Amino acid sequence: MFKYFPTNYVWNLSVDLAIEMGARIGEIEEMCAPLQEAARQPDAAGTAAFRATWAQMARKLCTLAEEDEAAGRRLSAGEKYKRAASYLLTCERLQAHGAPGRLALYEDFLGLFARGIALGGDHCERVDIPYEGGHLSGLFVRAEGVQGPAPVLVQVNGLDSTKEMKYLVGLPGWLAKRGVSSLIVDQPGTGEALRLHGMTARYDSEHWASRVVDWLETRADVDPKRIGCEGVSLGGYYCPRAVAFEPRFACGVAWGANHDWRDVQKRRLEKEGDFPVPHYWAHVCWVWGAQDVNEFMRIAENVHLDGVVERIRVPFLVTHGEKDTQIPLKWAQRTYDQLVNSPKRELKIFTDREGGAQHASFDNSINAGHYIADWVAETLGGRTA
Repeated sequence: MFKYFPTNYVWNLSVDLAIEMGARIGEIEEMCAPLQEAARQPDAAGTAAFRATWAQMARKLCTLAEEDEAAGRRLSAGEKYKRAASYLLTCERLQAHGAPGRLALYEDFLGLFARGIALGGDHCERVDIPYEGGHLSGLFVRAEGVQGPAPVLVQVNGLDSTKEMKYLVGLPGWLAKRGVSSLIVDQPGTGEALRLHGMTARYDSEHWASRVVDWLETRADVDPKRIGCEGVSLGGYYCPRAVAFEPRFACGVAWGANHDWRDVQKRRLEKEGDFPVPHYWAHVCWVWGAQDVNEFMRIAENVHLDGVVERIRVPFLVTHGEKDTQIPLKWAQRTYDQLVNSPKRELKIFTDREGGAQHASFDNSINAGHYIADWVAETLGGRTA
């Protein structure tokens, strides 16, 4: 794990995620060098300082991108806009819920990301999926070299990730090369669903996942018999739950197991384990629509997979980082042990040898991501060569 800030796990997590999304080390140094003292400050002061330097870099990149556009260099401009978007997202996810300007920051990020993929020529289509009288937003990435309907992997967020973050980290591109399409979704409690539409998380993830499958079945470029599901971090709970109760999923992948999130919350109340974001308790109350921590803890009682994964009757891959300090490794073993009815179950622990040993492989995602992409391609009928 790259530790720019020796005393601040949350900030190191953010920097590492930015690197996985394509940050450049020279820009990381320019943004982070002034922040060493701020990293030791309370959340409110520290995150405000973090936001100032990262947003400043994003503005600089936008200015450079505009110069590229004026010169007709659209590809170069697209890359800069996408990187600027990732820097805005990185500082936005550290802000407290309701922090002044947070929503505007997020909306600016969405605009820059859309501009970046358009100018860069990315094969990435923004889509809206009907849900509860509104819609869930997603990104659809088409499989390469496939004539006719292709297999597809639905990819869902964790507690604080977004569809754009998952896209930029790279799994959709790695799958596309293997003949598998991707649909990355901002499900309730994440991304646009939470920030723009007030849709809070729900433990019965099959409720929204089934609507996603309904929508995929309307697309001529999707093989409805080869729809898989993957979830990262807290998605390691959402995904197994969805696959257990939605029989149309053909396989599942947990990128970071999260078998008993209710227990993780109890341990966090006792100051055990690392937090993923500052202002943690306010953040989870926002995500789950709770008025206070007591209500949140009552909601969290439902967020576990005991008695759930036994229902899964399709292939399932459970992965976990050996050195995960957020979610104990034992929960990956528990999920695997309870997959008794899966015809093809696998537990893969990522170590220092291959990288990705931290939570959800945020320290080095590419080898872990390739392992997942290969497993999905082999399971859904894609290719690995």
